[in-house]
Amino acid sequence: MSEARFDGRVAVITGAGRGIGREYALLLASKGAKVVVNDPGVGISGENTDSGVASAVVAEITAAGGDAVASTASVATAPGGQAIVNAAIEHYGRIDILIHNAGNNRYAPLTEITYEDFDAVLDVHLRGAFHVLRPAFPLMCDAGYGRIVLTSSIGGLYGNNRIANYAASKAGIIGLSNVAAIEGADHGVLSNVVIPAAITRLADGIDTSSYPPMGPELTAPTAAWLAHESCSVTGEMLVTIGGRVARAFIAETPGVYQPSWSIEEVGRQIDAIRDIRDPWILPVVPSAHVDHITKSFAIAMEGNAHVS
Repeated sequence: MSEARFDGRVAVITGAGRGIGREYALLLASKGAKVVVNDPGVGISGENTDSGVASAVVAEITAAGGDAVASTASVATAPGGQAIVNAAIEHYGRIDILIHNAGNNRYAPLTEITYEDFDAVLDVHLRGAFHVLRPAFPLMCDAGYGRIVLTSSIGGLYGNNRIANYAASKAGIIGLSNVAAIEGADHGVLSNVVIPAAITRLADGIDTSSYPPMGPELTAPTAAWLAHESCSVTGEMLVTIGGRVARAFIAETPGVYQPSWSIEEVGRQIDAIRDIRDPWILPVVPSAHVDHITKSFAIAMEGNAHVS
């Protein structure tokens, strides 16, 4: 198998100054990509800035013979997202890869979380994804090529305590990526979600002594493959945690058809409704939305034919 390289490709990576994003930037740059290292250098809660964070990664890349430029604009606003994409166009004339990795968190139980803290996290994770995707996507479509990698989390898949803002953001990113995958399919633009877990500054205060090796470098190859021209999937989710890479997916049970229902009947049938032995797994691309409706309608039509 030949080496996977990114020669001639331009990558924009948000949140690339530290942790997982830094590993993405270093890996892609080492394989020939020109990289926009975006990071305003904020704290975990999204406050304060440090322009030296992005510049340090750029210096590391250039010292190793790579090509990179720093961007300190914030994904939290539409003008910031535009400025990040503009940095790629102004310096390199194109954008081939968009990896949205920027993140923050403000922990609070659902009974106490403030609207300010809810919005502050959505602004970076979910709205931030849109703020960079919206200006980048048409450029990719016009060029006939693009690789989009958005970042979700097991918190977005399964939830957890004290992260309603984070979980809602990460779940929303899955839907956003799916739309980009559907709309980009005819233009050579693939969009997928990476679900990474690693020990970074976000793990401060957590006892990780019993964890397996979970450095951020373990997550980078998965995101890089999704960003590579050889990527063969779109509208999917890849999990990477502690050296394990897996696919996460959404499925439905076949369910139960009846021509009419009562509250009591739903309760009586709940075990059959929840039976997962023969699940529907509908690929986002080319037609999960349509397939869901078509299969559901076919069951209803067949059921009605039997009744009549």
